[in-house]
Amino acid sequence: MNNIFAALPENLTAEVFEKLVDSDNVSIERIVSKGHTSPESDWYDQDNNEWVMMLKGEAKLVFENEPELYLKAGDYINIPAHTRHRVSWTAPNQETIWLAVHY
Repeated sequence: MNNIFAALPENLTAEVFEKLVDSDNVSIERIVSKGHTSPESDWYDQDNNEWVMMLKGEAKLVFENEPELYLKAGDYINIPAHTRHRVSWTAPNQETIWLAVHY
């Protein structure tokens, strides 16, 4: 058995992406951020849908031509494939833990 909050990386100079499940149709990952953002000129534009839940911490997402979206623990969102988005802010003083399901 594993715990999503256990074994958090000590070195968070870069955002950490960890695959928890990986199959032909679905991929589940834990993402750990601490003050990380996407570069302003870069957008995620993924071939698959992504369902994301904020487990701990806070973050802001920006979707192309949409207002910024604030996420806190317990919030989740479904991002359809090819919806351009980026992370504009994550809490700088605590870990932000995301659960992302790509399908």
